[in-house]
Order: sequence, then structure tokens, then C-alpha cells
Amino acid sequence: MNSQSIARGKDWLAKSELRPTRQRVALASLLVGDGKNRHVTAEWLFDEAKSQGEAVSLATVYNTLKAFCSAGLMQEVTVDGSKSYFDTNTHDHPHFYWEDDGKLTDAPADQLVIASMPNAPDGAEIASIDVVIRLRRTH
Repeated sequence: MNSQSIARGKDWLAKSELRPTRQRVALASLLVGDGKNRHVTAEWLFDEAKSQGEAVSLATVYNTLKAFCSAGLMQEVTVDGSKSYFDTNTHDHPHFYWEDDGKLTDAPADQLVIASMPNAPDGAEIASIDVVIRLRRTH
């Protein structure tokens, strides 16, 4: 990892109250070091960290991603109730899930119109709305 990637990772972490441990900085640098938003799985990030020579377990990667989400640095997007992706873009936006290759990408937010929402039950409020549009290639 180059020094610019590490600096971006540290700056990104500084937006939260998380302590910048060596492993957090390393994972943050892999996530945002190039300045681009991305959708990752814990397994992808684990493989990337290992390929960079980072001594990190898959459990640590999961725990770190969950901590990043709790700190507001990322959002978790669940597909099929079992597959989780972690998105560095925390603004509300819809996603495309490409069933053929298991990829998650951003969908154009300006093209999504939600005309009506049901009222939340008494004693509850709507915290967020997740829109995942499933796609299949038409070969």
C-alpha cells in the first residue's frame, strides 16, 4: 500500500471516534485508499488484506466492517437475507444486484421514485429504506 492510500484511510477513520489501530488503518486504506467508493464482501476484503501481507483474520475483518458501519463510515447492504455487502457510500441510494455474478453496484438514485410509503406502526419510526433491484443478464 502506498503512503497516499494509507493517508486516505487514516483521514477516513478520523471522521469517526474509532481508534486508528494498525489493522483498522490497513483495512480502511484498502477500502478508500484510491478515493473511490466500493461495495465489498468481508471475504473480498480479507483476501485483499492477505495479498497485501496483512496479518488479519476473517473474524477481525467482519468485526472491523461492523465497527465501520456502527461508526457511520459505511453501510451494510444485505441481499437474500444472508449475503452482506459493505458500501463506502453512506448516502441514501438504490443498488443493482447482479444475480449472475453476485456483484452489487449503485443504481441511479435520480431515476428512483417512491410515491408512497406505509405508515410505521405505533411506537416505531422508519429508520431507512433499502432498495435492491435484482438483475439477470439476458444473453
